[in-house]
Amino acid sequence: MIKKMQLPLQTLNLVLGFMVWVIISALLPFIREDISIPADQLAILTAIPVVLGSILRIPLGYYANVVGARIVFIASFILLLFPVYLISAASSFTRLVIGGLFLGIGGAVFSVGVTSLPKYYAKEKLGLVNGIYGMGNIGTAVTTFAAPVIATQIGWSSTVRLYLILLLLFAVLNVFLGDRKEVKIKTPIVEQIQGVYKNEKLWFFSLFYFITFGSFVAFTVYLPNFLVSHFELSKVDAGMRTAGFIVVATCLRPVGGWLADKFKPLFLLMAVFVGLTIAAILLAFSPSIGLYTAGCLTIAVGAGLGNGIIFKLVPLYFNKQAGIVNGIVSMMGGLGGFFPPLMLSFIHSVTGQYSIGFMALSQVALASLVIVVWMYYQDKLAVSSEVFNSTGQGILVTDTKGKIHAVNPAFTELTGYTEEEIIGKNPKVLKSGRQSREFYDRMWAEIMERGSWQGQIWNRRKNGEEYLELLTINAVKDDAGDVVHYVGTFSDITRQPPHGNVRRDDPALTGLPLQG
Repeated sequence: MIKKMQLPLQTLNLVLGFMVWVIISALLPFIREDISIPADQLAILTAIPVVLGSILRIPLGYYANVVGARIVFIASFILLLFPVYLISAASSFTRLVIGGLFLGIGGAVFSVGVTSLPKYYAKEKLGLVNGIYGMGNIGTAVTTFAAPVIATQIGWSSTVRLYLILLLLFAVLNVFLGDRKEVKIKTPIVEQIQGVYKNEKLWFFSLFYFITFGSFVAFTVYLPNFLVSHFELSKVDAGMRTAGFIVVATCLRPVGGWLADKFKPLFLLMAVFVGLTIAAILLAFSPSIGLYTAGCLTIAVGAGLGNGIIFKLVPLYFNKQAGIVNGIVSMMGGLGGFFPPLMLSFIHSVTGQYSIGFMALSQVALASLVIVVWMYYQDKLAVSSEVFNSTGQGILVTDTKGKIHAVNPAFTELTGYTEEEIIGKNPKVLKSGRQSREFYDRMWAEIMERGSWQGQIWNRRKNGEEYLELLTINAVKDDAGDVVHYVGTFSDITRQPPHGNVRRDDPALTGLPLQG
């Protein structure tokens, strides 16, 4: 029963964490009426929780493995009591900065669930599970729209104090409903980082999440003001359209995870970055409100689906180091929510428009598309290599001139020749001396006619021992129909009854005598 409670409980934990994370930015218009805040310091005040909330995701993701999500969530909510109370009683800009700094804990709890929840579900469901959990970022929208409404009735200070009640309530809920028996992984954090930081896929996933989550946050921040100033919409209309963007992106996050469970995640990610590239280019040309709406909705769809797909990929590639990797990837996503809004604001202040920022987004999305395509083909090569290296049959690949280009570990086990010793040589080094020239002529005539041959052959190992093998030779052709390689696969059948087209006492093929 407790295990089944973890997904809804941890998702609600994330909702609360994100609600607390954005208290200052949501109530800033009310706070400025009572506390003098220099205009040039506003960006710093709203950015501080985002930065710390991103950086803290690494240790929180790590400790979610070490002590379990239950302890980390309880500790996080108790620690959040102090900055929330400090903000509610703040009378100076300095206190707001200090309180805002530690509000970052609320955003950092994201890495706890994506580390903990995969322990309770099969790999085939991780995309959907992490997608559902990720919907907890709706907490930012809850505070953004609800807190100002409440503040108009009871004041901003009392509104902030209401969060103290929610934090205490959820700390108690986690005491009783959190899983005390969660599987723990206690590898030292330095060792975990050393085990993953050289893996390029970690940084690729970080880049992808930086873009998808960053675009989500950037559009959430900039749309209300842009729609009012550029299209002269009312504040209410702009707010509703922004809310629609948030809802679409948030609700599509579990859909992205679910699709990644059913189909190839990298293929889906290709489609996401194609959509983001096209939509960003469209928005860069400042189209009419209709096309602008279509472009923004495409961004919302791409960001939502992409966020879900990425956290399906992480446990697939980093099973044992999921905690630290989730922390790093989600940290980069959090920073992605910090830098793009600042970049858009800076570009607008310099040029008076957002077009350059949108074109930059399109180019980064296009570069990410190229990386995803490269990863897909690298994975295909990795699968082929794994099959080549793990098969029990000996395999050797030669060019058309008879030089060996590749052998697998089974070849070394069967013949005694290492890869370094055999590469570049002719398969005649395996010759036992039992085969005749006439047999080669018949064998090659069949390969030229049919493209393949199979038979039994006596060969000699490196130590001089002779053995009987069942050998298959296939000619590999390119798109033009020209032979580019010959592949021989063989197995030792010395102790098996003879079969096929050659007797044990016949002259038989010695190997791949590709000359003469």
